[in-house]
Amino acid sequence: MSELHKFLFEGLPVRGMLVRLTEGWQELLSRREPGQEYPPELRNLLGEMSAAAVLMQANIKFNGALVLQVFGDGPVKLAVSEVQPDLSFRSTAKCVGAVEPGATLEAMVNLHGQGRCAITLDPKDKFPGQQPYQGVVPLHGDLREPLQKVSEVLEHYMLQSEQLDTRLVLAANGEIAAGLLIQRLPVEGEGNLEGKRNEDDIGLSDAFNRISILAGTLTSEELLTLDADTILRRLFWEETMTRFEPQAPRFACTCSRERVGQMLKGLGRDEVDGVLAERGDVEIGCDFCGRHYRFDAVDVGALFDDRSHPSSGSATMQ
Repeated sequence: MSELHKFLFEGLPVRGMLVRLTEGWQELLSRREPGQEYPPELRNLLGEMSAAAVLMQANIKFNGALVLQVFGDGPVKLAVSEVQPDLSFRSTAKCVGAVEPGATLEAMVNLHGQGRCAITLDPKDKFPGQQPYQGVVPLHGDLREPLQKVSEVLEHYMLQSEQLDTRLVLAANGEIAAGLLIQRLPVEGEGNLEGKRNEDDIGLSDAFNRISILAGTLTSEELLTLDADTILRRLFWEETMTRFEPQAPRFACTCSRERVGQMLKGLGRDEVDGVLAERGDVEIGCDFCGRHYRFDAVDVGALFDDRSHPSSGSATMQ
C-alpha cells in the first residue's frame, strides 16, 4: 500500500518524510491507453515528480491543490503532478517528440535552455478575486549550469524561494515512485537569510548538513526496493527519531462532467456547435485518468441553457 512517513530528529532542527507510491502509481500508469504508454525515461520523470509533489504537499499542509509542473522546449512539452490536501494525486505528461533512451531532464525538457519548473498553490476556498500563488524557476543552478534531476531543481527552488535547506532523493520505475525529503526547520526572525546566521544557527546548520549527507548515501535501488523501516534504520541508526502515524497517498482524479461542461461553455456555443455538426457529438478525454465525456446535441443544448444543468450524459473509460 502507498504510504508516507513523517519524522523529526530529536534535539535537532531537522524534519523528514519518506513516501512510497505503489498501488496508486501503478493505477496511474494503467490508465494510459494501449500504445500510449510513457517511455521509461518520461515515466520515471513523472514518477519522481509525483513523489516530490506528495512530499511537498504533506510538508506545507496546504488547504488546496499543489501543482508541480516542468515545461520547456524539448520533446516533453509538459509534465505535471497535482496533489490534494488528502494526498490524493494525479499526474500526466505531454510528449511531442521521441524521448531517446537514457535521456536526462535536460534532454527531455530543457533542450535549448528554456525549461522551467513551476509550483502552484491553488486554495480550495478562495476569497473573491484571490488568485493561486505560483513560483517559477529555470532549470539551472546559480552557475547557469543545467540541472539534471528533478530533485536538484526542487532543492534549488526551496533554497531560493523559501530560504530552507532541503535534501531530496527521488526514484521511480514501473512499479513504484518513491522519495525522501530532509529539511532544516526554519529559525525565528531573519535567521534563515544569508549573512544573518549567528554561531548557534551555524551549529544548527551543521546538524542539517550531517543528516543531509546521510540521506545522500541512499541509492535509487535501495529507495525502490527497501521498506520504510529498513531505509530509516540503515540511514539514521545513530539518531533518535520521533515518527508519526503513516498516511496513505492514493491516485484520484478531480475531473467531472460538470467541469468539462464549464470548459465547453468557455469555448462558446458556435465552436461547440461546429464540432457537433462535424462529428455528431463532442467527446473530451481527461489526460490524467483516461475518462472520456461525451455530449450529444441534447446535452449541448442543455449546457448553454441557463435554466438547465448538464444532463447526466455519458462518461466512459477507454
